[in-house]
Amino acid sequence: MEITEIPVEGYERVVRAKDPASGLHALISVHDTTLGPALGGMRMWPYASEDDALTDVLRLSKGMTYKSAVAQTGLGGGKSVIIGNPKQIKSEALFLAMGRFVESLGGKYITAEDVNIGIPDLEICRRATSHVTGLSREDGGSGNPSPYTAYGVFLGVRAACGWRFGSDDLEGRTVAVQGVGAVGGALVERLVRAGAKVTIADIHEEKVQAMVDQLGVTACSLDDILGVECDVFAPCALGAVIRDESIDKLRCQIIAGAANNVLHEGRHGAELAKRGVLYAPDYVINAGGIINVSVEFREGGYDQDAALQKIERIPQALKEVWTLSDQDGVSPNVAADRLAEQILDEARRAKA
Repeated sequence: MEITEIPVEGYERVVRAKDPASGLHALISVHDTTLGPALGGMRMWPYASEDDALTDVLRLSKGMTYKSAVAQTGLGGGKSVIIGNPKQIKSEALFLAMGRFVESLGGKYITAEDVNIGIPDLEICRRATSHVTGLSREDGGSGNPSPYTAYGVFLGVRAACGWRFGSDDLEGRTVAVQGVGAVGGALVERLVRAGAKVTIADIHEEKVQAMVDQLGVTACSLDDILGVECDVFAPCALGAVIRDESIDKLRCQIIAGAANNVLHEGRHGAELAKRGVLYAPDYVINAGGIINVSVEFREGGYDQDAALQKIERIPQALKEVWTLSDQDGVSPNVAADRLAEQILDEARRAKA
């Protein structure tokens, strides 16, 4: 395996691995370990180029630093991506190679589940590295993080409605959910149980139809979901959905979802604020999964009640961000970054 350093200003380590024997082509980004080891999921995606993969892993790892800081997990931020189609390249040899790649960072990076990566994949990685978390309950881990992410996002949607409308009761509220995978699907179930009227869209038509049949939600095309008139738009697929080409389509009052890096550029947060759309910063509202995983590191091991208690702080974290946003006259994404940087600066000073 060939491992190469990629110098990137502002990041502690960014490395590339290529292993011709297994077909592995992967990147690991360690953004910041001030608060602890860099924890962040492993993602597999058919990126068009390594540059696209690098852009994604850098954005995601920095987001993990800020997410862990605001969520008070006691961990730093990192991320890994494997370049390739998950339907074509997954193999035992590939994940053993990925485990060796993770191990090469000596514990500076701890991996977990993310897009197109499941517990069986991580269990293979663990044969080559101990720096894996989020494994099954039977193995002493915290299990699938998706339900916990969905729970935190659900609480965040309620908090956003309370902030914007004066009540966090979701009865009769309209929500458009883009992406009904493991997190988005669990979020839809919670929203329906809370009395919300939900419209969904996803690239997998069979998932959409199943939810229509089982939950009585409304379906629309992916092209139309952004323009659905609703109280809340919940992006729960890949990131960068709010961009120049899409922002004019929005007919919502709140954006609050599970996707990472919802804003294509930071300036789009200011544009949302100018249009009167309340934004729940992605790494604040979607921190439930990483909070759940982080509890594995507490003394005595994983405890679900402790995890839920920390996840239930997400609404308070969002309110702190929105309060800072109002006080400083900045968009919520800028306020969230300021809050995260304040936490990191305090930790750096304490270590000095």
